Amino acid sequence: MKDFAFGKENYVLIAIAVVFIIIGFALMSGGGSNDDSFNPDIFSARRIVIAPIVTVFGFALVVAGILKKPKDTFEESAKK
Repeated sequence: MKDFAFGKENYVLIAIAVVFIIIGFALMSGGGSNDDSFNPDIFSARRIVIAPIVTVFGFALVVAGILKKPKDTFEESAKK
């Protein structure tokens, strides 16, 4: 088996984090204002509170996925 930089759990955490980041940016998106009228929906709680929290949680999960130490498998611990 090839040696990868991270273990399987690390990659799963990073993949979940990327999903959270994409969801956070999707929650931030939406219709803007027209040139002639103002749309107050750009200041909705979803866009200025919930979406940034979800996005920051995703970035924090990426950091956790990178820093998490992979578990030793039985074969690796037997070699020591």
